Amino acid sequence: MSFEDILRDIRAKRFHPVYFLHGEEPFFIDRIAEAIEDHALPEAERGFNQTVLYGKDTEPMPLLDTLRRYPMMAERQVVVLREAQDMKGIADLASYLEKPMASTLFVLCYKHKKLDMRTKFGKALMEKALVFESKKLYDNQVADWIAGYCKSKKLGIEHAASALMAEYLGTDLSKIANEVDKLALNLPAGSTVSEANVQEYIGISKEYNTFELQKAMAGRDVAKMARMVHYFAENIKKNPLIPTIASLYGFFSKVYTLHFYVGKTDAEQVKALELRSEWFLKDYKLALRHYSQAQCEHILGLLHEYDLYSKGVDGGQPEEELLKEMIWKMLHTA
Repeated sequence: MSFEDILRDIRAKRFHPVYFLHGEEPFFIDRIAEAIEDHALPEAERGFNQTVLYGKDTEPMPLLDTLRRYPMMAERQVVVLREAQDMKGIADLASYLEKPMASTLFVLCYKHKKLDMRTKFGKALMEKALVFESKKLYDNQVADWIAGYCKSKKLGIEHAASALMAEYLGTDLSKIANEVDKLALNLPAGSTVSEANVQEYIGISKEYNTFELQKAMAGRDVAKMARMVHYFAENIKKNPLIPTIASLYGFFSKVYTLHFYVGKTDAEQVKALELRSEWFLKDYKLALRHYSQAQCEHILGLLHEYDLYSKGVDGGQPEEELLKEMIWKMLHTA
């Protein structure tokens, strides 16, 4: 079942005896567990019939005893095992899966990695539980996810605004959701989020961010780049070097890839670069005119070199000085 299907069933009070939620993206796991906690029991029954445990503090036998007890004056009890990946002896719960209690709703939140479903415990889960794998989004999926999350909050969002948020906030969905929630509190339902809204309510500068730095570099707009590098250097805590390098590396990797697709259709280029749509292709095409394949290779090498410097390898220069030096070398690459 998909994330949306699971939430739909929970809200309709169609529950499974056991939920096993695992994978690298904690956001979906947390939201499903929260939905179960909110909908499985009336608030008045939660004090006696809702138990939240943590893997590192939980052992199999006491947990099995908890799972097998009857609810107190209620239809069911809910047992949530958070951070299940930290529990020692978790495979011992396989015996419970053979005959789960009809009056117990058991939720296992196994975060930041997948369980090997080929194990005996994994096979038992596949047979008896609702298993949901929470996968991390790829970079090119984040802007679409932002648009979808905005829609769930009764907001629209401009292409440029979702791209700006995706570029600045990365793939941390919990962080992104918090920022969209902030927008929903400040904007009327039915509004369309603009770049100006993102700047005002989230604090992402429309002019001074890595997304705009990429655009300036794509067109070799030296004056704009100079202003931006100066701003970044003066506000290095808000614009740390490592994320800036990562962003530029992703951009120039795609420009380098695009050199191999010259003459192909826009659709083929979008697919090769794993972009959301042709709307995002224009900056890469602009950069293609200003940076040869050899220059892209050299820039990628520089970015790798300065990534090491920023992490303390072979140098102790301040980040702002490394940034200025790196951008100068990128602009003057042969």
